[in-house]
Amino acid sequence: MGMLDGKVAFITGAARGQGRAHAVTCAREGADVVIVDVLDQLPSVPYKLAVQADLDETVRQVEALGRRAVAVKADVRSQRELDAAVAAGLAEFGKIDILIANAGIWTMGSFWELTDEQWEEMIAVNLTGVWKSAKAVAPHMIERRAGSIVIIASVNALEAGQYTAHYVAAKHGLIGLMRNIALELAPYGVRCNAISPGAIKTPMTSHQGALDMFAGHPGGTEEDMAEAGHHYTLLKGASFLDPQAVADTALYLNSDLAATVTGVTIPVDAGHLTLSGYNPVSTAG
Repeated sequence: MGMLDGKVAFITGAARGQGRAHAVTCAREGADVVIVDVLDQLPSVPYKLAVQADLDETVRQVEALGRRAVAVKADVRSQRELDAAVAAGLAEFGKIDILIANAGIWTMGSFWELTDEQWEEMIAVNLTGVWKSAKAVAPHMIERRAGSIVIIASVNALEAGQYTAHYVAAKHGLIGLMRNIALELAPYGVRCNAISPGAIKTPMTSHQGALDMFAGHPGGTEEDMAEAGHHYTLLKGASFLDPQAVADTALYLNSDLAATVTGVTIPVDAGHLTLSGYNPVSTAG
């Protein structure tokens, strides 16, 4: 017996990486899934985004667990496309019990050098896209007087990050959005919570540009990434975490184990936010 038996989960950014981990975990625990991804390259994003073959693979893995999947190409920046994806899920399954708002992008640049396009695309996907995803499922959940929404934020929703002002601003906004959704939907029996992942190994963090950043020079490697992760985390032996760590936390929040939990943020960061901090640049000069 699974923790989500008989449930239906709607998951954005589900074609690969963290989103696929959510989809497969939900299926393993008894849920059917509606999986959504943009499947187009966004102009400001330097790493390769998911393609149709990635979405097809997520469907394959879900079906291998004996669950059903509805796969929809949709951009979280488009309310029309999200509403259509929800309608497709309702037509197939008759209900949506869970939203995991996972879709997101990550780019870098000093705040004074970011272009309007970089700023606007980041906010549109990472903040506005979550609002639109919640809007798409909220009327149905309100009508049924039940539901769980999990927003995938970041430790950068709780702390600053070098050269990521647009990302930090979007993720900080998610915590306020989550709290307000929790506040407004509580009278209808609908819960909303957030997860703030730390360093997670996904295609978003494993491309060459990111490896170079972790190494501190061009030509960065996976070994450089692992070493950087050891300095980022607190728990012995921890480096970049597997996406399953975040998917397991979402599973808890969407399950009956968290039936009275709403309006909270859970960091999944191997203790990163507990570190006392260190300024590598002396303030003496």
